[in-house]
Amino acid sequence: MHRETFWCETLVDYSMGKTIAIANQKGGVGKTTTAINLAASLAMNKKRVLLIDADPQANATSGLGIEPKQMSSTIYECLVDDYPMHSAAVSTCVEGLHMVGSRIDLVGAELELINKTDREKVLRRGIEDVKAAYDYILIDCSPSLGLITVNALTAADSVIIPVQAEYFALEGISKLLNTVRIIKSKLNPTLRIEGFLLTMYDARLRLANQIYEELKNHFGDMVFNTVIPRNIRLSEAPSHGLPAILYDPNSRGATSHLQLAKELITKDRVTGKK
Repeated sequence: MHRETFWCETLVDYSMGKTIAIANQKGGVGKTTTAINLAASLAMNKKRVLLIDADPQANATSGLGIEPKQMSSTIYECLVDDYPMHSAAVSTCVEGLHMVGSRIDLVGAELELINKTDREKVLRRGIEDVKAAYDYILIDCSPSLGLITVNALTAADSVIIPVQAEYFALEGISKLLNTVRIIKSKLNPTLRIEGFLLTMYDARLRLANQIYEELKNHFGDMVFNTVIPRNIRLSEAPSHGLPAILYDPNSRGATSHLQLAKELITKDRVTGKK
């Protein structure tokens, strides 16, 4: 695995919002938990943030206390009907954090996108509508590499890859990296890996530490220093429609995502990307 393939510096205009896809086609690795809590933590750091729920399961939507059935417009309308993204964005329980939510009807969007011109770039065009209004735009991707996820990666400046600290953690990463490589070559030449994020980490387990070391050996500086621990409060928060930082600000789940947000902001400041 050649990390330089993904860690190249490219000319990207970050004077407007930086768009980050959170993706891994392996389910249950903490994508939505990362999306909700990183978005909330960035907002807590006085950043203007938009979270786009690009998963038909709509867990990021309900996890921020928004009832999918009560939304008049969602990411579905933005993709299929070219509905303006700024009109679909709604306020959340976190000041400075807006959301474009999702519903189960997003399942049908892939079929409806097939006949669209430049179907892989529909989401990118929608995001152009709002990019100047936000510092960060996060896209919570579904656990698949279908057309909507391709749209997310085509629209993104970078991608965060959550990796579960368990036995099959690295399974499928090569497939995702190959997809990123294809997207870079054909649709989005400036796409880069923002970082690999170890989730559900338990420092007491030898296996968790081995996986972290294996990630570091393979990907070096592309691995976030912050790790997200297994945390009951972090797991409970979505059922209350709250990010961990509001549900239990002192929990390890909340503090680790704040640390992740600060690591991301610091890296962007140092490299001049924000």
